[in-house]
Amino acid sequence: MKAIVVNPTPSAELLRELETKSAGESGLKTGRAALLSEDRLLLRTLIDNLPDGIYAKDIAGRKTLANPADLKNLRCKTEAEAIGKTDFDLFPADIAAKFSADDQNVFQGRPVINREEYFFDEEGRKRWLLTSKLPLHDQDGGIVGLIGIGRDITDIKDAEARLDQVHKQLLDASRQAGMAEVATSVLHNVGNVLNSVNVASTCVAEILKQSKAANVTKIAAMLREHESDLGDFITKDPKGKQLPGYLAQLAEHLAGEQSAALEKLDRLQKNIEHIKDIVAMQQNYARISGVLEPLPIVDLIEDAIRMNAGSMERHEIKVLREYSAAAPVLVDKHKVLQILVNIVRNAKHACTDSGKPDKQIILRVVHGSDRIKVAIADNGVGIPAENLTRIFNHGFTTRKNGHGFGLHSSALAAREMGGTLSAVSEGPGHGATFTLELPMQPAKHNP
Repeated sequence: MKAIVVNPTPSAELLRELETKSAGESGLKTGRAALLSEDRLLLRTLIDNLPDGIYAKDIAGRKTLANPADLKNLRCKTEAEAIGKTDFDLFPADIAAKFSADDQNVFQGRPVINREEYFFDEEGRKRWLLTSKLPLHDQDGGIVGLIGIGRDITDIKDAEARLDQVHKQLLDASRQAGMAEVATSVLHNVGNVLNSVNVASTCVAEILKQSKAANVTKIAAMLREHESDLGDFITKDPKGKQLPGYLAQLAEHLAGEQSAALEKLDRLQKNIEHIKDIVAMQQNYARISGVLEPLPIVDLIEDAIRMNAGSMERHEIKVLREYSAAAPVLVDKHKVLQILVNIVRNAKHACTDSGKPDKQIILRVVHGSDRIKVAIADNGVGIPAENLTRIFNHGFTTRKNGHGFGLHSSALAAREMGGTLSAVSEGPGHGATFTLELPMQPAKHNP
């Protein structure tokens, strides 16, 4: 019988096969580890570069994560300084107690979504945050902490405070100025600007409330939930496969949200500045009431337009200008502005009430040898023939909330300066034209 010899040393072919299999398994593990490391780096990069404060706490309320934006709120320079600390270590006791009460609700499964809260920074300035907090679950579904996000809305709150202050200043200035119809018009048009401010601030609030920033907390919670099998989750799970692409889209969307909010804030600031300009203009005219000055009539017309600019822009009324060269006119600024503001305001109301899509006001200046004419024409509701002889009477008005003093006082002011104020219209639906005619040199004794 032939003996069988068993060779304990594997063949070269078998060794190569084993090495290839081992290398494949090792490569798979290495690939998964690399993918896991890449995803963690991507998530951390996103968290660290978002303008919103993002943080996490354990069930004891201790910080386990804090991005650079959150560190600014905590007055910490590095994340290491914040990790392991509670709100009582980082904030005044009263504010920390409020935050801690919120956290306890979250630990009970009651999230906080887009709620305003405040704290004081190291300079003692009150800062406002729009905060969301979500419970963080372990693999068994138990709550082991929370993850939160806070958006700084201090600029919005400051703008609201400045708006309130400017509004109070406006009321005080209007009482002191004693500008009668001009003051009434100023308040009316500032109210229109305030509407624009309200719209802008509401848009910013909506952007913040509908923000997808809270999705970052959900992503973090999802990654924490799959921490033990993150490689498989990213490479095999349908949701996990979509995560890297979604993170990139989310970052782009959040950047767009920030840009939109900044644009609205810029608009808000411009409206506040417009209110200040109106107040300053009112005070300027009030101080020189009764004084005759040689002035370009076009400048006064443009001032009247600016006082109504906010409302006309909101109602999409187009303003056309047809100015001819004119020498300065010796006039009382206050009286002329009073007339022009009333005429422009009436033209604006006529256009708005017409409901036409192509609302417009045309401004014309015609210069004669000894007189100057300012015509303000609109394509609004028009004036019935029977009312043309009554519109300058004291107390006559066709507007529901009108008082009938504006055109009457304007006609009197024009007469006091030796001029006239007249109106023409082809009837309802055909618009109207008001014409102010003034002498280049006022008479010594006006009638």
